[in-house]
Amino acid sequence: MTERTASQFWTHLHSDRRYLAMLGLGVASGMPYLLVYVTQSAWLSEAKLPLETIGLMSWLTFAYKLKFLWAPLLDQYDPPLLGRLGRRRGWIITAQAGVAASLTGIAFGDPAHALAWTVLFSLALGVVGATQDIVIDGWRINAVPQEKQALMTTFSETGYRIGVFVAGAGALYIASAWGWKVSYLCMAAMMLPGAAAAILAPEPEIDRVHAKHRERPGLVRAIWEPIRELVARLGPLAIPILLLIAGFRMPGYISNAMAMPLFKSLHYSDADIATVTKVFGFGVALGGAFLCSYLVPRLGLMTSLLIGTVAGSASHLSLAWLAAHGGEFWAFALAVSVDSFAYSFASVVLITFMSSLANAEFAGSQFALMTSLCAMPGFFLAGLGGFVAERTGFVWFFTLTSLIGLPVAALCYWLWRRHGEDLVRMEKTAEAAGVASPH
Repeated sequence: MTERTASQFWTHLHSDRRYLAMLGLGVASGMPYLLVYVTQSAWLSEAKLPLETIGLMSWLTFAYKLKFLWAPLLDQYDPPLLGRLGRRRGWIITAQAGVAASLTGIAFGDPAHALAWTVLFSLALGVVGATQDIVIDGWRINAVPQEKQALMTTFSETGYRIGVFVAGAGALYIASAWGWKVSYLCMAAMMLPGAAAAILAPEPEIDRVHAKHRERPGLVRAIWEPIRELVARLGPLAIPILLLIAGFRMPGYISNAMAMPLFKSLHYSDADIATVTKVFGFGVALGGAFLCSYLVPRLGLMTSLLIGTVAGSASHLSLAWLAAHGGEFWAFALAVSVDSFAYSFASVVLITFMSSLANAEFAGSQFALMTSLCAMPGFFLAGLGGFVAERTGFVWFFTLTSLIGLPVAALCYWLWRRHGEDLVRMEKTAEAAGVASPH
């Protein structure tokens, strides 16, 4: 980040409370998923659970893949008890209370002797965490006009990375010193700043207006209309584009499910894992995000998307190399850095691509739909990853996850070469709809 960019960043943060609120909400948004998925797998590994069980536990994040089903309802109806705060803010605080309660429940569990308890509260954490994401995304889209969305997204991504750091490095450091119960109770307490950010956040004017005058469609229509509009607008390219979105992060989801068991099998401590993956990895991931923001306007979105597809999949070879030659701390740091940098770059470019396809009228629901589609294939395959890793070993497992990305890269290249101009027109159509939206 240049000195001028950093100065503008802090100026906006101090001058408009919406950006400060977005930073805090981003932190809250970045925590739950990691605590029910990656971080928790370290606890499960220490509890001596089989790899097959650890892999299946990743299915507890299914709510993040199905959130498009209830996203329209959060747009249409007020939350119980807290509706006076505004629809968005009321739902955000309601979801955050659910996250804190679920984390507290997990803290008092013991996966080694009462796995069902951990499964129950982890399942609840996935549902309320996904709900929080839906409402925060809706608030972000409607809080500022279209021309300020890029800046708002910068604060959102920065906060999200901080949340991931807290739920990753913070949770692992605390667990290393005081145990997992204290760690998860501290994570529950960390939702309080998120609630303060929700109170600080002004309810978007467009939501206040819609709360009074919006027609509430039936459940089926509310879910179906955003899907129908997106598919109709994409036309003949709908199937290849949606296949690209569905396959883009599939190798990453499968790889992530077995990354922590790999690190534990190489006898790295919780403190070492936190230092490399979260502390050092925090800066590496931000580097990948900033590189993406630099390259997209210069190379074009589809070229950057192709680079992200290839880099995101190929980076898993670094984990295969670590599995074969691990042991030294520097090897651990190098392998994780390569994977984290590529993962961050690929994730940001994919978010940019999906955002460009969303119609402003259905932005929240369509974005939830595309993120669900992106996560679904990898979600199911990640649950089976433990069975594959148990039979092939970690070296071949991570090599295979890299090869999965080849068909996705080929599809991305075909879209770029054959239909690049059509995709640009679709992006401009969605942008025009955003300009027309009443902010």
